[in-house]
Amino acid sequence: MLEPSKKLANRATKAASTSRFDVLPRARNTLRPSPSHPAAMLRPRLRIPRPGRLWRPAPASRSLHQVPVLGHIDAKLGVPGLLSPGGFDMAWTQYMQFVLERLNALIAGTELASQETLTIIKSTAREPSKAAIFNYASMAHNNAMFFENIVGLQVTEAGEIRDVPDEQRIPHRLLRELTMQFSSIETLRQEFLVTALAMFGPGFVWLVKNGQSSDLRILVTYLAGTPYTAAHWRRQGVDMNTQGTNSPDTVTAWLERTKTGAGADNGAKFVTSSEVAPGGTDVIPLLCLNTWEHVWLRDYGIGAGDRGGKRQYVENWWRCINWENVESLANLGRPTFRT
Repeated sequence: MLEPSKKLANRATKAASTSRFDVLPRARNTLRPSPSHPAAMLRPRLRIPRPGRLWRPAPASRSLHQVPVLGHIDAKLGVPGLLSPGGFDMAWTQYMQFVLERLNALIAGTELASQETLTIIKSTAREPSKAAIFNYASMAHNNAMFFENIVGLQVTEAGEIRDVPDEQRIPHRLLRELTMQFSSIETLRQEFLVTALAMFGPGFVWLVKNGQSSDLRILVTYLAGTPYTAAHWRRQGVDMNTQGTNSPDTVTAWLERTKTGAGADNGAKFVTSSEVAPGGTDVIPLLCLNTWEHVWLRDYGIGAGDRGGKRQYVENWWRCINWENVESLANLGRPTFRT
């Protein structure tokens, strides 16, 4: 028969053994969340994929806009007489890939993703919040037109560049029209040269045709500017850095810029993307000269000491113009009248 003190010790030992092997598991069970508990719903489950899905390749992603292929220019040769292979790679391949990557990132998942760059230019020019989209789309469009209207000069077997006079390179109908409006081809060449050299900053020099007549003019756009009249309405009377989108001034400026709302002269509807801005003239771009430094600086240098530089680049560009493309864009055909 055990003494009272020993009975108490045995009870304590039994309680300790019971708590060590029975209580903790029960406590662990009480802490386990039920299947409907949020913690259980978020718990990852091991799922074994079906055999048919183990080796299925992921669908390849495609860019919204890709760098166009220039069939008339060999990247290994560059543009003979104008750009070296390295210069062509920087001005076309690398730069176009850069601007199109930025453009794709900005328009992914929007209605602009399936639009051509010209449509994007016209539809975003009037909205300051889409200025970045406009800039990248306009740069891609302008740079493409610049390269589409140039062609490398012919190189002889001795490695010399064969230069052809302007009168032989320009189609007869276009030659007659240019001579009539600019007095001579040399005058037009000098106009391009002087205009490009006078630009203090990068941009483009254009030869444009009046959409309502046969008048030809030289037009300058800076940075990512565009000659298309539908995109000239870029007034922004509100500084978006200091005025929020909820400001009354912002709303008023937007209504004025888009000509919408009660009492608008277009019936309170959005203006079309082809409407001409106030005071604008509809023009058709025929020829484009890119004066951005990344195009000519690598091959021609800064131009110190009157050697190379932008001047030499523009003079060489004139010799590489594809005048047949210019004539096609000009559409100089005129109706003939019987006498």
